[in-house]
Amino acid sequence: MSGPPGGLVAVAEGLFEVQPEGPRLIGSRCASCDTIYFPVALSCRNPHCAEKRIEPALLPNRGALLSYTVQRYQPPPPFRMDNWEPYAIGLIDLGAGLEVMGMLTGLAFDAIQIGMPVRMVVQTLYTDAERGAVTTYKFAPGDAGDVA
Repeated sequence: MSGPPGGLVAVAEGLFEVQPEGPRLIGSRCASCDTIYFPVALSCRNPHCAEKRIEPALLPNRGALLSYTVQRYQPPPPFRMDNWEPYAIGLIDLGAGLEVMGMLTGLAFDAIQIGMPVRMVVQTLYTDAERGAVTTYKFAPGDAGDVA
């Protein structure tokens, strides 16, 4: 797995990797029942699965916005963000029954629309004196072809 771009550090190890086609979240898929998990699962939690064989899976990096809210207060530590200001958090449908939450970026709050296509991006969350730029995944406006 290639890790974050340019030697940057992800806010959580094993969260995403950067591929030639763009960043991808790292999840798990049960090889037996095909259930997908994010973040990585240690075992299949599908009660109807008999074998529970988990393997790593790169998840789609494009989807549709199902819902969102605006975070208007600064969360306490350990959350950290340089130049904090209110931000939107969205619930994204990545297809195959997988829904993930992530910060939204690149648009004003009044431009956010349920159902809009989004694509995953990687951005710096904060800069640490020891680790450098610490990155996270976010979702930015996408094209109509981006909807899962």
